[in-house]
Amino acid sequence: MTGPTSPTATPAAPARERVVARVLRAASGLLVLGLTGGALAGAAHLGAADPVPRPAAEVDVAPTPATLQCPGPVLLSQRTERGDAAFDPAPVAPEVGLDAVTTPGSGSLAVLPLGGADAVGDLAAGGGALHLDGVAAPLVVRAQPQDAPPVVAATSTSVVSAGDARGLAAASCRAPASDDWFVGGSTAVGATATLVLANPGLTAAQVELELFGPNGRVEPTTTQHVVAPGATKTVDLGGAAADQAALVVHVTVTGGMVSAHVQDTAVRGFTPAGTDLVVPGAPPATRQVVTGLVAAESEVGGPDAPMLRLLAPGDASTTASLVLLGADGPVDLPGAQRVPLTAGEVTDVPLGGLPAGAYTVVVDADVPVVAGGVVSATGAPGVLDDAPRVERAWSPATVVGEHGTVALPRDVQARVVVGAVGGSADEDGEGSATLRVLGRDGRVLSEHRVRVDAGTTGAWDVADLAPDAAAVELEPDGGVPLAWAVALTVQQEDGPLLATLNPVTVPRTSPALAVREDARLARG
Repeated sequence: MTGPTSPTATPAAPARERVVARVLRAASGLLVLGLTGGALAGAAHLGAADPVPRPAAEVDVAPTPATLQCPGPVLLSQRTERGDAAFDPAPVAPEVGLDAVTTPGSGSLAVLPLGGADAVGDLAAGGGALHLDGVAAPLVVRAQPQDAPPVVAATSTSVVSAGDARGLAAASCRAPASDDWFVGGSTAVGATATLVLANPGLTAAQVELELFGPNGRVEPTTTQHVVAPGATKTVDLGGAAADQAALVVHVTVTGGMVSAHVQDTAVRGFTPAGTDLVVPGAPPATRQVVTGLVAAESEVGGPDAPMLRLLAPGDASTTASLVLLGADGPVDLPGAQRVPLTAGEVTDVPLGGLPAGAYTVVVDADVPVVAGGVVSATGAPGVLDDAPRVERAWSPATVVGEHGTVALPRDVQARVVVGAVGGSADEDGEGSATLRVLGRDGRVLSEHRVRVDAGTTGAWDVADLAPDAAAVELEPDGGVPLAWAVALTVQQEDGPLLATLNPVTVPRTSPALAVREDARLARG
């Protein structure tokens, strides 16, 4: 009876022992994992303690050089359909100059060709002014620091006295950037808009364009462009976005940074109607300020009346509130005080009927917008028709409250325009600043206390402040925030030429950085 059961029962005990052993090992493993998980959970809980404040240490940081890129000459008309054998769309070459200024506390300065190593002009350390004539290509201004960041400004100027591109095209040289908005220009009949991209860096820059017109976002034929290091690239916006009566261009860059501008040129038949450079303005914001608008007397509805251009580039529409600040306070704008803006559509707001004078425009909206303004001056009739010659100057939206400097071109009339921008149209008080006129050695020729009542715009001719000025510097120091620019004029027998310059920001002096150890990292 036991025979058949003994052989099967004998091996069963070791099998059960092995099963039990495996269960115990598994259980012990689970126990270890459980303990480990508990330890990790405990560690996580302990690590959540508030950081212990540690005193900051000051670390000296050496100031860095300043690099500004300057536009080259304006591009002349290439049209061949003249309609008259005596007509030449480009009878004269542009007179191109560059003016640069550094203050006594700055290091040496060098002016270099884009992508080149040999300087075409320089200044020793200690401040001074430099003027170059016959500039044939974009240039780079590089200023070295001394004990503090260098204070430097430079301006590129092209004067074309006759032909399709007749006008004064001037712009402050600026540091390269990776995200810029250009509010101005047109590709309608008789108008050309050319985007000029310059890459002063050492790596190729990938540039992407976003174009807006009166009917919304425009799909350009080519949205991406590559600009080689040390090179320029021009983009005909008429080919990318044809028949746009009003343009806004958004430029974004990856892989580097570029300096850019839009050359805006217009003709009416055979008569020039203005050339200027549209430069970057303030990025989208719910408040924009445009100053430096020195307007001649104009008629309501006139084709050459001052104008403000607006765009809400996002997905939301809005209604923008406009306040125009003149010498005596806010100016009434019938029908233009509240302007509906459809998302993505460029809107031009005529400002005709203004008395002659200097103005600042304040734009407020519920969603971010971009803005720019333009003024015009008429001259003598053209040679081949009775239309008067016209010149225009674009002003970008500017940063308010900035301490800045503007290098002044030689033999050009300059007027400093300052707007006191309050929180509301009826705000009391005043904005104050120190206005310095700098000479050819970079030192102060004269210093003036500037006070501008809130809600007004003041203007001063530089020639009345000091003779032989090389630059102006404005340092706001309290009260209502100030916005400022410099309006330029070249007088010709056939009418004035115009341009507007925005200031180059004076760097804040920071001899040391406060460095604080992260207590959480210190505990490991």
